[in-house]
Amino acid sequence: MISDFIYKYYIDPIRLGQPYNVVDTLTYALILVVGVYLLYRWLSTSTWLSDIGFTIDATFILSTIPYVILGGVMRVIEDTGMITGDFKYLLITPLIYFVLFFFTIGMLFLSRYLTLQGLTKHYLTFYFWAGVFSVVVASLILIAWSTTHHGIDFYVLGVIPLMAVVATALVWAFMRYACRWEYVNDPLYITLLFGQLLDASATSFGIDLHPSLQYIEQHVVGSHLIDLTGTAFVMYPLKLIVLFPAIYIMQLYRKEANTAFWHLVLLAMIVVGFAPGVRDMVRMVLYV
Repeated sequence: MISDFIYKYYIDPIRLGQPYNVVDTLTYALILVVGVYLLYRWLSTSTWLSDIGFTIDATFILSTIPYVILGGVMRVIEDTGMITGDFKYLLITPLIYFVLFFFTIGMLFLSRYLTLQGLTKHYLTFYFWAGVFSVVVASLILIAWSTTHHGIDFYVLGVIPLMAVVATALVWAFMRYACRWEYVNDPLYITLLFGQLLDASATSFGIDLHPSLQYIEQHVVGSHLIDLTGTAFVMYPLKLIVLFPAIYIMQLYRKEANTAFWHLVLLAMIVVGFAPGVRDMVRMVLYV
């Protein structure tokens, strides 16, 4: 029955908090690809944004990073169990992507309105700081929750970002000086590297090194490789196997491809690493 298939591979993993399976992983990947294309078509043809000089460029992508971080933090709010009832499913993949999408677009259009009213000089000013403010509010909610639970583990809060920074520096240096890829100096590529390696660092620490709890890898490929090798540090080479050709190909088509679409594809690549990395790190900091 179709309904049984849908419940088994889509609804039950969300409702019961089960790990991802091959079916929903491929489906969500397809939705991401289609979503990026539709978003590009909509933003590039929208007359609502043309009057403020809106362009999908590096500045816009970097200004969107706070919303990527917000997604990871909001996911932890659901992990804590402080939200009950059916509303909690809005903060679980894949629904949380739609929630964050509409919130982000809402902030973008509000920023447009403020710019047209002369209250801000540039439309990205309010857009960026609204994202930062949202992250601060969501973080304060988690801090308040932590005061009545396990508190904040500052050791974990320090070591995981440090692992990510060191890994990013080493990979960047290899790309820049061994491969002679001067273009990796671009802040977008550095953000991509850090986001993906933050995810690898959080997974490696949570499974192999966390002092009190042992987490599991929920994604299909990662969990199989961890079972095969016996260590979560396999996530680093897994990320590198993807990052090296991905950055090379992205740069290869950077000038030939549509600039707006190229930037949105890169944003999607940042999101799928950065947001889960933030979520996993914050969970471990709070012992969730």
